[in-house]
Amino acid sequence: MSAPRQRKPRTVTLSRRDFLRRATLGSAAVGSLGLLPGCGSSDEAGGRAPGGGTAEFRHGVASGDPLPDRVILWTRVSGIDGGSVEVDYEIWADAALSQPVGGGSTPTDADRDYTVKVDATGLQPGTTYYYRFKAGDVASPVGRTRTAPQGATTRLRIGVASCSSLAHGLFNAYRRLAERADLDVVLHLGDYIYEYGSGEYGSFRPYEPASEILTLEDYRTRYGQYRLDADLQALHRQHPVVAIWDDHETADNSWRDGANNHTEGDEGLWQQRKTWAIQAYHEWLPIRTVDPARPERIYRDFRYGDLADIVMLDTRIIGRDLQAGLTDAASINDAERALLGTEQLGWLGERLGASTATWQVLGQQVMFGQLRIPSLPELSVLTGIPVEQLQALLQSLPVVSTGGLIINTDQWDGYRAERARVFDLLESLQVPNPVVLTGDIHTSWCMDLSRDPANPLVYSPIDGSGSLGVEFVCTSVTSPGLDALNDLTPLLRLLNPHIKYVDLARKGYLLLDITPERLTGEHWYVDAIDRADAGEAFGTAYAVEAGSRRLIAGEQTQPKPDAPPLAP
Repeated sequence: MSAPRQRKPRTVTLSRRDFLRRATLGSAAVGSLGLLPGCGSSDEAGGRAPGGGTAEFRHGVASGDPLPDRVILWTRVSGIDGGSVEVDYEIWADAALSQPVGGGSTPTDADRDYTVKVDATGLQPGTTYYYRFKAGDVASPVGRTRTAPQGATTRLRIGVASCSSLAHGLFNAYRRLAERADLDVVLHLGDYIYEYGSGEYGSFRPYEPASEILTLEDYRTRYGQYRLDADLQALHRQHPVVAIWDDHETADNSWRDGANNHTEGDEGLWQQRKTWAIQAYHEWLPIRTVDPARPERIYRDFRYGDLADIVMLDTRIIGRDLQAGLTDAASINDAERALLGTEQLGWLGERLGASTATWQVLGQQVMFGQLRIPSLPELSVLTGIPVEQLQALLQSLPVVSTGGLIINTDQWDGYRAERARVFDLLESLQVPNPVVLTGDIHTSWCMDLSRDPANPLVYSPIDGSGSLGVEFVCTSVTSPGLDALNDLTPLLRLLNPHIKYVDLARKGYLLLDITPERLTGEHWYVDAIDRADAGEAFGTAYAVEAGSRRLIAGEQTQPKPDAPPLAP
């Protein structure tokens, strides 16, 4: 595997990703494959555009942030010589495009990288629509979207994805999600792009630009490269996406005032780099900007009828203090340490307190439940990696050792007081059915959430009493997991009695099936990421019954009957 490029010393040196890279087995480079543009109608190839040049919709179409009466529609116009261009959009009620229901036009220009975002209003709740854009006589592919339901809602199907390293493989998981016609929405929990240069973290496909991205133009170019991927285009074309960022949309292990993968001065000013990264994110993602004066605020919520309130949190940028390291291990117990920040925590309390839905779904980035990792001698026995080598690796990670166990301080484990404050909200507000969704760690987990799961007086792994909610951690689309530590799974379960399921290697996505009676989380795994492959396999299912706040073994659910047709 490729070694990371050498950097000058900084407060935190190597990240969790570097450990994943070194610990993962069998992930050698297999070559570079090109990216394919999405397919569409015969007039997509190009034509004269009103703004000059040859207009193309090379990056496909997308939709996102659905409400009962509106949804964001997105595209980008390529090939414009300069100036502005007027882009029309059309919306239909059917896949045959025979029942028009609306449309309009909007300009775009270089100031927004020729991206187009329309908040299409006047729509009906819980309804599937089809749409496309035009620049002059040039048409985009046809997209498909769906508004959020309103009032009584009997069932939802939601896809969940995270962590798509283009340099580690093909996005087959996105394609499998695109093919599920019955999904209401897809939640993306972050690491939509990666900031590294070619060969710095994976070498399956080279990056554009080839160097680490630092400037606004760099971030725009990287998003443009990702959005040429045919599988990612298919996902966006078929489903609305509600996205939240993690760290790699800016830089590895980023926080409010810096990042592990940023050298202040040599790589410019962090605040400027962060501003550029946030601008590109808003340009290229179909996200509704909550506050144009504060684009760094992306935490927001969505009501899906009386069935589910979806609350999307930012645990990465807006409120996070610097992760604890070996030199300040005691700070993980500091009552002042913040992950959400005071403003966002207060907002979360308001949203939870106001929820009248059956389920309260929290989409966020890093593992909320406690994770105790075995000591170095136990790790060495199980993995065959010498203790000295493990020590060298772990010394540069955001981890601390306490009580003979290893704690990952990038997760909520490193912000214990902040997690306690969230538990306080769940208890004081009597939140009926909290479900936490997590990405970031490139592996699959299902767990109960308790204040002290290792204490039998607080939590019982037998009947789940003492659990205040549940958590599903989604694996990555391609980013490497912990294959070398697969034998560790039984010991992880023993040390963490609240954890019901662990898979440290396979890639794929999470599927949620939600009814008034239960919420079921299914882990699905693709057969390969080193080649285009249509295979996938059901991994496991765990469910939580309404009112129970604890996981039980579940069963694979069936698709919705009579799902609306996919976009042509």
